[in-house]
Amino acid sequence: MIGFLIKKTFFDLWDNLLKLAAVNIGFIASLAFLVFIPPLLASIPLLAILASLMGILWLAIYFQAAALSLKTVSDYSSFGVRDFFHNIKEGWKPGLVLGGLVSIMWLMASMIIPFYLDMGSLLGLFLAAVIFWALAIGVLALQFFFAIRSRLDTKPLKIIKKCFLIFFDNAGFSLFSFIHNLVLLVISVLTAFLIPGPAGVLLYLDEALRLRLLKYDWLETNPPEAAANGRRKRPQIPWDALLIDDREKTGTRSLRNFIFPWKD
Repeated sequence: MIGFLIKKTFFDLWDNLLKLAAVNIGFIASLAFLVFIPPLLASIPLLAILASLMGILWLAIYFQAAALSLKTVSDYSSFGVRDFFHNIKEGWKPGLVLGGLVSIMWLMASMIIPFYLDMGSLLGLFLAAVIFWALAIGVLALQFFFAIRSRLDTKPLKIIKKCFLIFFDNAGFSLFSFIHNLVLLVISVLTAFLIPGPAGVLLYLDEALRLRLLKYDWLETNPPEAAANGRRKRPQIPWDALLIDDREKTGTRSLRNFIFPWKD
């Protein structure tokens, strides 16, 4: 499943290269505000913090609009400028919610953890470690927030709940996705974050959730059997059968097809 996920994400990224680059330009402009404006207000700490929070909130709204737009790419379609602006209107509420959560997590990581570490005691070290691992789990779970909003639910509390349900049921896959996306961002440095960039990360996460949901559709019609000890057996998911339609739609390509698609 993971091999096909990476392949499909790459194919969809390649087919929509210019659109993803355009989305990434918006990310770069938004990030520039967050990086350059708060330091200019360093002499007024309250304004600097407010500018940082505003930048984070706007980035979250932009991320949600991008995720809603890239969902169409994952579904073998496309989107335009008008669709993107419509998605800003559609996604600003959950974007603000996640932006608020990220802001709280940022404050905890930048202020509360250092505070406990500065206590210089075992209690402080313990509390800092607890907060660190809580934040780590939060990051791994909330990485699917935008994709879940795009595909499953519109209510922020239900989205957050489903983020953690998916994480705890797919902890290894969530960790792999996080590492995969870190690698994507490192590779993006070579193209100044134009490709694959944050848009590539969002596309991967939507593809990942979309394919992962096939598992739950299958489990709904094939519930796990009870084992001898009374517990439910963890079934073997038949990914080869579940991915037949997607593999046919995605197809295969040679290097010549990638470079000269019109000669196919």
